[in-house]
Amino acid sequence: MAYTEFDDQDFQEKGGMTFDFKGYLFKILNLWKMVLFCVGVALLIAYFINVRKQNIYRLSSLISVENEQNPFFTANTSISFNWGGVSGKMGKTITTLQTRSHNEKVVDSLEYYMTYLIDGKYRKEDIYKKAPFVVMLNRTKPQILGRHLGIRFIDSNTFELFTEFPSSSATAQIYNTKEKLRVSTPQGAFKQKYTIGDVITLPFFNATLQLRTQRDIKPGTVFYIQFSNFDSVVNRYKNRIKVAPFNKSSSSVLQLSLTGTNKAKIVDYLNATSDILSRTELERKNLYASNTIKFIDSSLAIESARLKDVNDEMNNFRKQSKVFNISEEMTETSAKLKTYEKQKDEEYNKLNYLDALEDYLNTKTNYTNIAAPTSVGINEGNILSSVTKITQLAIERQNMEYTTKPDSPLFKDLDRRIDSEKNVLLETINATRKTINIYLGSINKNIAELEARLSDLPEDEQEYLKIQRKLSISQEAYNVYMNKRSEAAIVKAANVSDIVTIDEAKDIGGGLIGPNKSLNYMMALMIGFLTPLFLIFIMYLLDNTIHGSDEVERLSSIPIIGLLGKYRYHNNLVVYEKPKSAVSESFRAIRSSLQFILNKQANSTRGRTIMITSSVSGEGKTFCSINIATVYALSGKKTILLGLDLRKPKIFDDFNLTNDRGMVNYFIGDNTFDEVINHTHIDNLDVVTSGPIPPNPSELLMSDRMSQLITELRDTYDMIILDTPPLGLVTDALELVKYADTSIFMVRLDYTKKGMLQLINAKYRAGEIKNISFVLNFYKHKTNHNYGYGYGYGYGYGYGVYGNAYHTDKPKTLLQKTKAFLKRL
Repeated sequence: MAYTEFDDQDFQEKGGMTFDFKGYLFKILNLWKMVLFCVGVALLIAYFINVRKQNIYRLSSLISVENEQNPFFTANTSISFNWGGVSGKMGKTITTLQTRSHNEKVVDSLEYYMTYLIDGKYRKEDIYKKAPFVVMLNRTKPQILGRHLGIRFIDSNTFELFTEFPSSSATAQIYNTKEKLRVSTPQGAFKQKYTIGDVITLPFFNATLQLRTQRDIKPGTVFYIQFSNFDSVVNRYKNRIKVAPFNKSSSSVLQLSLTGTNKAKIVDYLNATSDILSRTELERKNLYASNTIKFIDSSLAIESARLKDVNDEMNNFRKQSKVFNISEEMTETSAKLKTYEKQKDEEYNKLNYLDALEDYLNTKTNYTNIAAPTSVGINEGNILSSVTKITQLAIERQNMEYTTKPDSPLFKDLDRRIDSEKNVLLETINATRKTINIYLGSINKNIAELEARLSDLPEDEQEYLKIQRKLSISQEAYNVYMNKRSEAAIVKAANVSDIVTIDEAKDIGGGLIGPNKSLNYMMALMIGFLTPLFLIFIMYLLDNTIHGSDEVERLSSIPIIGLLGKYRYHNNLVVYEKPKSAVSESFRAIRSSLQFILNKQANSTRGRTIMITSSVSGEGKTFCSINIATVYALSGKKTILLGLDLRKPKIFDDFNLTNDRGMVNYFIGDNTFDEVINHTHIDNLDVVTSGPIPPNPSELLMSDRMSQLITELRDTYDMIILDTPPLGLVTDALELVKYADTSIFMVRLDYTKKGMLQLINAKYRAGEIKNISFVLNFYKHKTNHNYGYGYGYGYGYGYGVYGNAYHTDKPKTLLQKTKAFLKRL
């Protein structure tokens, strides 16, 4: 047949599994309240998170790392010092700022292991310097860790120390030595009164409270003190402080930044870390000068003692001898001899320095305490260069010990370089010593010649000249050392650190970096919106029910001839009892469509048969049967409604009938058809109920009496309405198809499964069912995927659209109108 070929092709096109995006969109629109609720809940959660989170601030400061020359160091200064340079100093400074030892000094100086707290709205707040008192710790005694020590002021001069201990011991720390130990505590609640200035000596707390000036304290105000593990605090600040070059153009400027919840503590920490770094750098820079001053002081002490001895010798000689005048020639000779003896002493000082330096290099491992060679007049370039390099490498190794593991290959590389430079210096010392010894030999020869000239003088005069030379040499040597010490002291005093603070940290009202409340709200908005969409998507994928007419059209080529809206009523006689309702109008539209179908068929003069079925129970099959029969009867057609659902009879209640006799009694021959027929209170409408439930309903429907009955009824009635069993559950309805001129398949929206349409499609394609049409029950205008327009089969014949004008309901109250408005949303 032609219709079969057309249907097969049509179902091939519509049978594919495709995602209905429009249906998904309408599902979202239908559940917009759920989406809005989820968004509201997410935003509410974000709000509570934001108000409970502490503000996070980031502040910064700028420091300069320069090679500052000493203003007193000029070309005339006889002692030269190596001031270093900026090469590599930036990296060393960055490393130093992030070392544990440096941050230990900062935390120790600020006592950040002790926190001042008050009760806040959501947590205990750190008030730092806003506390009206200062706790003067006894750093040599233990302080309990991790416990809130409460301080409740009774009046401006008396306070109560209180806390509660869960056990009889707790962990404490002595901040002077950083030692941790267990201390005894009074288990349970602890309270004790003190006066401001009292020395508190307890096993777990040792301190004195002093009031800050101009701070009023209200009686009853409660504060808290909490002590933290020193190492943990240092580690926290060490990880949080960030150091980086300020910009590319300023290669010697560093930016220090720190994040935290208390801006005052951040400011103090940044400024303290810059100050301590500057002092440490100055100490390191003055190390060379300090060692030189120590060396000069030791040499000066020796020369001072020798000068005193020579003075005493000269005084004693003058008391014993009367030698005052020496010839001019001998005086000149003695002056020359003094010059050579002075040179001899200088060279011996050099040799002593070289011997000491050699012994130091061979016996010591810390090479940071070498005095300047120029302090004894050694100006040999190789020696000066080697001493400078060894000192720099030793200081670099010392700094690296704070940041590098002991087994690091960097230490081996540094030690190799130090040893190499030390070997070069030792060879230079030996070569310089030989040169000095040769020079001393020449000086000794000249001294011997001059002493031979003086040997002709009397012994008293010779002794006088000898003592005079010794006194002059000692005085000059003493003066030289005094000058050198003065130069070194001036250089040290006038020295400045290479670390200079350009822009110190300061709270100017900004610095807030977190929490990112806007981001939290955006995340909440996104999560609150996407989560229900995902859930709706899962629900939509798992949902296999039919929700709209467009789904029916997509899944089947069987036409839709009507829409029935959901209408709450106490029985199924809506068309008869509510003729002006929207549902009644829908059944009239269905009647018109059925007439169009039936008029196209032959034998239109005899009674027509309409079979009404569905896939499962509960889809409105009986409701539709009763009302279609009613709408035909009210139009003047003589109509009969046959209850052929022998397994689950229903139609008798609505007509106030009993189900004692019916179609079953007729089929088994207990009663004639005239005996089971019921004339209802509706004109032109007769009803035959199903009767008692039989054990073999299918066999009864297949009997010859059924075929004979339909033939007789066609001659008697204009319309024959067959209320049949569900097609998807039993085969009874298929037995009745051959008697139907047209069939109606009920589809209840949000109830009928999509798979049931595949069943009816298969039977339609196989020709088992002919002239079948769909009627959609429980139609809702606002959720229909095709916007409520019936695509040619009726304009809005559902509940609440066109038919509203024909309602005969009583006027609604204000509450009912409000509920109806909310439902329309």
